[in-house]
Amino acid sequence: MPRIAIVGAGQSGLPLAFGLLAKGYEITIVTNRTPDDIRKGSILSSQCIFDPALQIERDLNINDWDDVCPPVEGIGYAVPHPEQPDTKVIDWSARLVRPAQSVDQRVKMPVWLEKVEAMGARVLVQNAGVAELETLTQEHDLVILSAGKGDVVRLFERDASRSPFDKPQRALALTQIHGLEPMPEYSRVSFNLIPGVGEYFVFPAYTLSGPCDIMVFEGVPGGPLDIWRDIRSPREHLAASKQFLDKFLPWEGARARKVELTDDKGILAGSFAPTIRKPVLTLPSGRMVFGMGDAVCVNDPITGQGSNNATKAAKVYLDAILAHGDQPYTRQWMEQTFEKFWEYAHWVVAWTNSLLTPPPPQALKLLSAANTSPSLASFLANGFNHPPAYFPAWTDMAATDHLIQEHQAA
Repeated sequence: MPRIAIVGAGQSGLPLAFGLLAKGYEITIVTNRTPDDIRKGSILSSQCIFDPALQIERDLNINDWDDVCPPVEGIGYAVPHPEQPDTKVIDWSARLVRPAQSVDQRVKMPVWLEKVEAMGARVLVQNAGVAELETLTQEHDLVILSAGKGDVVRLFERDASRSPFDKPQRALALTQIHGLEPMPEYSRVSFNLIPGVGEYFVFPAYTLSGPCDIMVFEGVPGGPLDIWRDIRSPREHLAASKQFLDKFLPWEGARARKVELTDDKGILAGSFAPTIRKPVLTLPSGRMVFGMGDAVCVNDPITGQGSNNATKAAKVYLDAILAHGDQPYTRQWMEQTFEKFWEYAHWVVAWTNSLLTPPPPQALKLLSAANTSPSLASFLANGFNHPPAYFPAWTDMAATDHLIQEHQAA
C-alpha cells in the first residue's frame, strides 16, 4: 500500500487519514500540537458544519458528538433599518431539512487525533518547514499539507485569477458564551447584515464545558465594528461584543443580557485575506507537496463554509487516492484532483466573496422576497447545505425573478 503523510491534524487532514487507514494505507500525521495542547489552548474557529459534511463524518464513523451537541435547526436573516436600528427591513427564518452542528475543535480534534493514532497512524509532533517536508517526501509516496497556518502555507503560490482580494475584507472576532437566550420555536444561525458596518451571526455549539453559543463578528475595515485590535483582555472582549449588539442590533443585545464567556480562551480576533492557492508546492529537491483544505482554499467565515469545504475536500481527495491505486502521484494527478474539488468550491467562494462587497441587487432582492415567501426562505436556508444551488439566481436578475416567481407560486 502507498505510504502517505498528512501535515495538519484538522477538519480536512484527519477525516482523510481515517478514510485511508480504513483501506489499509500506511499513514503519518504531522502536527505541532499534542491533544492536550489543543484542549488547553484557545478556540480555533467558528465551525458550523451542515448536514452533507456531517454525513461524511458519519460514513467514516467519527461522528462522536451527535448525542451531546445541540442542533442548529435553521437559518434566520435580519437587516436593520438604516435609520431605525430597532426595526428590521428584512426578517425571516426557515428550518434546515436536517440540522447542522458545531463542536469546538478543542473538543473534537484531540479525540480524533488520539483515535487515529490508535488505528495505527504514526503521529509526529513537530513543526513542518521545508526541511521536514523534504524528509517526508523522501519517506512517503505522497505528502499532503492540510494545515491552514504557518510559514510553509505561504510557500504555495497565490492563484491571482481565483483570489480577487489581496488584503483582509473583515475584522473578525469570535466570542464563545453561556447564557444566551434561545430563539423561539427552533434553534438557528441568526445572521444579521448591517450594510456598511458588517455582519453578526450567532448559533448553538458544544464546548469543553458543554452546550454554548458562538458569536461571530465581521467588521468592515475602518468601520464601527473594526474594534478588536485595542482589546486587551477576555473581559474587554465580552464587553465590546455586548456593547456593539446593544447599539446596532438591539434584538440581539436583548438575548445577550446575561451571557458570560465559556472560558478565558473562548475568544478570538484577527483578520486574513480570503485566498486560493495553487495546489502543488515544488520543494528545492524537485519533489512535490500537495495542498488541501485551508492550505489552498481559505474562505472568509461570513457564510460558515470553512469546515464544510475542508470536509468535502477530504472526501474528494480520499476518493481520488483510492481510485489511483499504486500509480505514482504526479503533478497532473494532483492538479486534476484539486480541480475536481474546485468544481464545487468555486461556487462557495463566489457566494462568500459576494457578501464581502456591497451585496449584488439580485441577492438583496432574494433576501427581501423571502420575507413574504416561506418557500423561498426555506430554499435560501437550505442553500447553506449546498451553495451551488444559489446560482444563477444569486447573480443573474432574470434567474432571480424566475426563482422568486416560482416560490411565490408554490
